[in-house]
Amino acid sequence: MDGMIASADSGGMDSLAPSRFAPETVYLNTAATGLLPAPAVAALSEAVGVLAAGAPGNVDFSATVDAARSAYARLVGVPAARVAAGGSVAVYCGLIAQSLPTGAEVLVAEGDFASLVNPFHTRPGLRVRTVPLERLAEEVRPDTALVAVSAVQSADGRIAGLGAIGAAARAYGARTLVDVSQAAGWFPLDAAAHDFTVGVGYKWLMGPRGVAFLTVPEDLGGLTPVFAGWVTGEDPWLTCYGKVEPLAGTARRFDENVAVLSYVGALPGLALIEELGVERIGAHDRALADRFRAGVVELGFTPVPAEGSAIVAVPGVRGAAERSAAAGVQVSARAGKLRAAFHLYNSTADVDRLLEVLARR
Repeated sequence: MDGMIASADSGGMDSLAPSRFAPETVYLNTAATGLLPAPAVAALSEAVGVLAAGAPGNVDFSATVDAARSAYARLVGVPAARVAAGGSVAVYCGLIAQSLPTGAEVLVAEGDFASLVNPFHTRPGLRVRTVPLERLAEEVRPDTALVAVSAVQSADGRIAGLGAIGAAARAYGARTLVDVSQAAGWFPLDAAAHDFTVGVGYKWLMGPRGVAFLTVPEDLGGLTPVFAGWVTGEDPWLTCYGKVEPLAGTARRFDENVAVLSYVGALPGLALIEELGVERIGAHDRALADRFRAGVVELGFTPVPAEGSAIVAVPGVRGAAERSAAAGVQVSARAGKLRAAFHLYNSTADVDRLLEVLARR
């Protein structure tokens, strides 16, 4: 346990793990890319040295991948056997799209992230119907095969009504696909409540790019392993030539041959989330986001309603991302709005600094 982990129970909220991070800016851009903790930097450096030296272990990083798989499984509440390890949400959404029958209807939310919805648009023979996020549950119909939605919207932080969406899908025999990329790490998740979930590791999980996970049902969800390579075998080193047979009997049959250094760098972020706990992290992140929302209202702006979200989107603040960057504060501009995202390494001082910059109009 890190002796420098601070309490966030008092009026002023400090970083939850100050010794793990050393940003040179006020970093409020986790919805784009999370900060790497110091142990991840050290682990990556060590792994690069192993690769450069041709040292023992420079070929097989499967134990590292499996450790990350298990850590993620614990985070989202399913057995590791239901988790596939890859590098891209879009690839896994494409896998699901390819597994749907021709003519199937896929229901998606307006303005949801492209990596989730576009694979269904580009798969010939599917019917993609787009509706407002708030109407997703009531728009499920008898001919809906799949409902695909982000748990938390990337553009503005709105939180999907996953309980109602899941109940509506079950009532009509539809499957659900939930993108947890903007949720895993601060928002409580139960992947077992959904047929499929996908998520990246480089945002709230604080790993490098190149890490993504897919969760599937116990029966593997009827997915066809269309990109099954050598790592998908039951015993990969024994079936790495010719036809891979048998395929793994678990979600590992959907693994990609991943960028192993990314998985080396992902483990420390996952470990830190386990150490602190999603409940504590979520309370910290939401409190900072609420402080920011109240502050921008005082400045005369109206944030997008997204109660309980760690992401805050503010319309009508022209050039704010550029002005903030010039002042050493990192945020995003998304869908015509300023987007700020608050995570465990942020503090009330970070919030107040951004508000100071926005006040200079």
